[in-house]
Amino acid sequence: MKLVLGRDDLAAAAASSAREAGAEPERVGIKPVHKASRGFVNRSDVDLCELAIVTVLQALAHDKPVLLLPVTTLGRHQHQTLVTTGELSVADVEGHSIGVRAWSQTTGVWVRGFLTEQYGVDLRKAHWTTYEGHHVEGAEDPAWVQRAPEGTKLPADFLAGQVDFGIMGNELPSDDRIRTAIDDARAVAEQWSKDQGFIPVNHVVGVSEAAAAQYPEAVLAAYDAMRSVLVAKEEAGRPFPLHPVGFEALRGAFTKAAAYALEQEVIPRAVDYDELVERTCAALDVSPARLGG
Repeated sequence: MKLVLGRDDLAAAAASSAREAGAEPERVGIKPVHKASRGFVNRSDVDLCELAIVTVLQALAHDKPVLLLPVTTLGRHQHQTLVTTGELSVADVEGHSIGVRAWSQTTGVWVRGFLTEQYGVDLRKAHWTTYEGHHVEGAEDPAWVQRAPEGTKLPADFLAGQVDFGIMGNELPSDDRIRTAIDDARAVAEQWSKDQGFIPVNHVVGVSEAAAAQYPEAVLAAYDAMRSVLVAKEEAGRPFPLHPVGFEALRGAFTKAAAYALEQEVIPRAVDYDELVERTCAALDVSPARLGG
């Protein structure tokens, strides 16, 4: 049973519990963790894999053999990831160029959703450039999005002024010229979460249909172990969990991300969260309540 998880604590807990449940777990060291997504989604190269929430939605929309273990491995506010180096602000997005690593990158989906919903931006009136393709075979960029020349990278293009705005999380370069395009981005993000009832989710855990069939008890044991780790480490006093666990805890984030993804042509059809819940429960032969439903 092959596992790809970015966090050492979650990987250790999942592996130990899966072993006790009769599997022979092996942690596969793929870094950064998103590089494991393509093989997992399209070929089931591993059995249990940390995945971006949008990759899960795309996989479902394209009928890939991917199920959801409702465990959040990465959650964070996102408004601060829209950056610029000039005097532009979020009010200037239309008519200017924006770079994002991939059209299906979850950070980009969240930010574009904020742009349309909070700031009234017509995404098609901005000039979008992507630098990578999709993890899910069959997914394509919209016709109104251009691909950067092979070999170019967003951070370099951004610092060189080839794009006016960038959407960047962990890949954000260190440069004193960079500032957030949204004033008081952290405060805006916190208010958004208060209004929505959750903090944006980036990464969750996927399991292949084959693994669910072959190792159901080990998969459930891994879920229980990861849940215990995350619940124990959740900060007291936080209005919403940074790492929600369970189907109901993740409903808000998945539903909002799915709506954004459909509007942005990231997915080819509407995705109902309950479809994902039902597929997962049927494969593992459990009720939704067993996984926090």
